[in-house]
Amino acid sequence: MLNVENLHVAYGGIRALKGVSLRVDEGEIVTIIGANGAGKSTLLNAISGFLKPSSGSVSFRGKPLSRRPDLIVRDGICHVPEGRLVFANLSVESNLAMGAYLRSDKKAIAADLERVYALFPRLAERAKQSAGTLSGGEQQMLAMGRALMTDGELVLMDEPSLGLAPLLVQTVFEIIGEIHKLGKTILLVEQNAFKALAVADRAYVLEQGRIVKEGRASDIAADPAVRDSYLGAESKAGG
Repeated sequence: MLNVENLHVAYGGIRALKGVSLRVDEGEIVTIIGANGAGKSTLLNAISGFLKPSSGSVSFRGKPLSRRPDLIVRDGICHVPEGRLVFANLSVESNLAMGAYLRSDKKAIAADLERVYALFPRLAERAKQSAGTLSGGEQQMLAMGRALMTDGELVLMDEPSLGLAPLLVQTVFEIIGEIHKLGKTILLVEQNAFKALAVADRAYVLEQGRIVKEGRASDIAADPAVRDSYLGAESKAGG
């Protein structure tokens, strides 16, 4: 579904990505793990058209991907950004409507809105509430719901558990599983490597702008170097 080939991105004199190549097949959950500053968010922003690569290519379903974010959304890729970035002064309902701004199929939009409310009952309860008054976890749910309203086939998720309490982190990963069951393919960037590898089919490890490991998520999780560097106490507790 998605192919990234030899992608280089530089800004402010920093070479953030240095020849990154990866693929995401239809129906997969693929995760990218790595430390802060490894280039994970840069990679998603380059795919989404928010950053312009200095070289390399991105293709979606065998066709070169546009560099315009609105056309990338129209092509079928949606992005749940790091930090949620909800429209704080708009209601929950209006935020979700913004996700469907490129669509004109009113019946399908209404059906997707019902689906989002079924997936996130809290959003239904707070439909008229300003997004800025929601808790961090609720804002993350709203950002996910807004992405689903684009009706995209591939969902890019950037640090969905960042800054959330442990109980909410568990909820977010359960929701990722539910979104996958809706037929969505997911490319997940996540610092919580333990949770990300548990939910993913395949994984890439990104270090200093380069892919240094790739494989089945279960194999990456069992790799001693990965366990020592990224899984920490959780992997040791789990044996």
